[in-house]
Parts: sequence; structure tokens; C-alpha cells
Amino acid sequence: MAVNGGTDRLGLATLRRLPEQSRPLIRPGTVPAGIVHLGLGAFHRAHQAVCTEAAVSAAGGDWGIVGVAPRSTDLVEALAAQDALFSVTTLAADRSATRVVGALAGVRHAASDPAAVVALLADPAIRVVTLTVTEKAYRLDPVSGALRADDELTLDLTTDRPPVTVPGLLVRGLLARAAAQAGPVALVSCDNLPSNGRRLRGLVQQSLALAGVPDAVQDALAGQVSFPGTMVDRIVPASTAATLENARAALGVTDLAAVAAEPYLQWVVEDDFPGGRPRWERGGAVLTTDAGPWERLKLRGLNGVHSAVAYLGAVAGCETIADALALPGLTDVLRRFVADDVAESFTPPEGTTVVGYGDEVLARFANPAIRHRTLQVAMDGSQKLPQRVLHTAADLRAQGRPAYWSALVVAAWLRFLDGRADDGTVLPLDDPLADRITTALAAADGTADGTVAAVFALSEVFPAALAEDDGFRADVAGWLGALRSHPVAAVLAGAA
Repeated sequence: MAVNGGTDRLGLATLRRLPEQSRPLIRPGTVPAGIVHLGLGAFHRAHQAVCTEAAVSAAGGDWGIVGVAPRSTDLVEALAAQDALFSVTTLAADRSATRVVGALAGVRHAASDPAAVVALLADPAIRVVTLTVTEKAYRLDPVSGALRADDELTLDLTTDRPPVTVPGLLVRGLLARAAAQAGPVALVSCDNLPSNGRRLRGLVQQSLALAGVPDAVQDALAGQVSFPGTMVDRIVPASTAATLENARAALGVTDLAAVAAEPYLQWVVEDDFPGGRPRWERGGAVLTTDAGPWERLKLRGLNGVHSAVAYLGAVAGCETIADALALPGLTDVLRRFVADDVAESFTPPEGTTVVGYGDEVLARFANPAIRHRTLQVAMDGSQKLPQRVLHTAADLRAQGRPAYWSALVVAAWLRFLDGRADDGTVLPLDDPLADRITTALAAADGTADGTVAAVFALSEVFPAALAEDDGFRADVAGWLGALRSHPVAAVLAGAA
């Protein structure tokens, strides 16, 4: 297959062959880099890169993105062969549209050349660093926010070896930036973490302390670095062979970095950028002074529902989220979860209703063109459930309210941990705490109460007040017993 100047691969040489409606909004290679992005996965390419290109197209600015893949080389190689171009196919139920995005000014691979990434972070031209590295890469306890200083991270922060962790890269980059007097920078978490800006600030502060950085240097850095909070929302399933084939059919050339996504896109950003920023509001983003209410709405009203569908659907043998929503009774149960639990747990942003938002979420999830696999959403449950479901339950219980439907979601996760679907299909456990979870389950007595007691003892996952809440534990055990005794479909039918 020809690449980079050949006849069959997406690149600068083939742009003129693309249908006009599929060409980039900006001329690729003409926008200097002002942003470094850590985490070059599908979500970033279909979300922040799309918004940034639209903002630069509308308002100008030197805000090209240098995308950094922390570990995997495949995507870096694919993008490098395509002059950093890729396509996004927007999938609606009845149509699709594909457009090439030209926001990337370059790509780097952190694991093979960390020094180059550190140099980028120290470059005065870079004034914004964004991250989509998933919850586990932050190495923070999801309950307490404390840094998990394992051997790998400790070596990154206390020796001169090239950094291999995200905190290690950030600390080395910030120290190099301070030494070069490169000016202020904003570090922007775009991951699904509660108070993600505050958590990223805590990560950096704890990492600097672990690295033994003097207080005076830490204080100087604090005056030069901001940590805007964000809320990000777009369903972006993992790319498949069908994704690549659909892109080729639309473009007439091969794109090995193609992604697909739903039509909906939302980005809420706290406006705290000491070195400037793109005019993201011209690209569809919402700029605000406080992303907190938006974040809670999304984490609880969308991500919590997503996890509920994933675990119940996977146990029922459903391959995709849309397939799972076709289970009789599931939509009714999810509406009860949103109305009775999520909506009662917090105050939403002004002008929105949690129930209305939940109905919109269910309509998005039902889009059959988005083949989001239940097993993909079910990954990393120990990292996701605290902010997606357990915070809802904890807030309700603190008010003296029941958290009955939240208990069902937790029970569905525990049933998923049994490792077999209703039809006997293996359910793989892909989780950073897999060893701890497996050990806890092995020590349990096999009853629903015993399983709840064993897993609730994982303090990294369950807040103490919730773990010791007899009423919540009883509700979870009741649901788990039902899910072990009956197929998911039967449990849903009885619950609805």
C-alpha cells in the first residue's frame, strides 16, 4: 500500500482527491503548534481535535496540536504516514458523514523518546497541555485522590531515568519549563474524573513533593500553571475494520487512523488560561467559571447509566450498548435510576433537568449505528464506579434517602465479576485492581452477602461511610442474589 505521497493513503498528496465536504476546515501543516495533547486515542481525535480545528478555522490562532501517544506505537506510525491527518465519521441512525481533520501539527511517541516530549512541554510556544489518558494513568486513588506511588512512578520522580508515567512526564516537563522561563501554561484534564482540574492539580503537587522539589520552586510553578476543570461528552466506540472500510468508502483513500462517533458533542471548559487559548467557544465549546455541575450531570446521568447498561447487558449476553437497551424492562429501570437516584443526588446546571438529560442520553445510547461494545464500557470498573455511581449513592445516603437503583448497578458489576454471562460466555476482568478483586472474591464464602462484604472492603473503591452502610449493603446483596438466581431479563421484568 502506498503511503505519504502515494495514491491510496490519506495524506497531503491526496487531499485534492477527497470530496469537498470531507476536506479539513484548515489547511494542514499551516497552523503552528500551541497545544500538546497526551493520549492520542480515538476520543481525543473525535472530540478536542474537532473542536480545536473548528475554533482555529473560525477565529485563527497558532493552536495546532502535537499529539503524544504514551505507549502504543501503532497509531503514531499510522498518523506519521498520513501527515498527521485522520478522519472522523459521524454516525447517525439513518446517515453518516466523514470529514478529515487537520488539527494535528505533529505526533510523538512518549515511550520511545520521552526527552522529546519533555522538550515539547518546555517549549514557550506551547501554552496548553490537554490530557485524555483514562482514569488509571493518573495513578490516583479514586476515593481519596491520593497518589499511588508504585515502583514505576517512584523511579520516574526520584531518579534521572527517562520518565515512563504520565505524572513523571508532567513533572519533568514543568521543571524544564521553569528552568527555560517558558511562561505560563494550562494543564487541562479531559478525562472522566470528578473535579478533574482539581485532581490534576493534586497529582502534580503530590508528584513534585515526592520528587523532592524545593518549596520555593513549587511555589514558583504554582504561579505559572493553571488547572481548568472540564466536562467532555461524545460517544466514540473503538475503531474496527468496519470503521476503516466506511472511511475508505467515503473518502476514496485509506485512512488507518479513522475514528467514528455519534453526532452529539459537548465540551464545557473553565476559562482559566494564563497563556491564552483557542477560541473554543467558536468551535462549539461552553466556557464557564465552574464546570462542576456539568461534570456531575455527565458523570452521574450519562456515565453512570452507561455503566449500568454495560454490566447488565454484558451479563445478559448483549454485545453492544444499543443491543442491551432492547432488553425488555431495561429502559424503564434506567429511567427510575435517573429520576429516583441521580436527580435527587445533586443540583444540575441552571436551565437543565436531570430527567430530561437522562432521556436524551437513552436516545443517544439507542443509536444502532454506534456499535459501542458492552465489554469496552465495562473495563476498569474499580476506577469508574466511584464517580459514576458510588458518589450518587453516598450523597443520597447522607441525606437519609434510599439508593435502591444505584445498588442495582453495583450488584450488576459484582455479578459481572462472577466471570460468566447468563449463557455461560466468559466475561473478562480488565481492571487495574484485578488481582485485589480476584483475591477478595476467592476469600468470600460464595453467598451474595459474603461477596458484598469482601468487595466492599476494597477501600480504594468504596468510601468508608458507604462500605459500612448496612441498608445499602443489604440492597446490593438482594439485587446480586436475584441476578445470580435468575437471568438479567427476568430480574428486569420483575423490577420494572
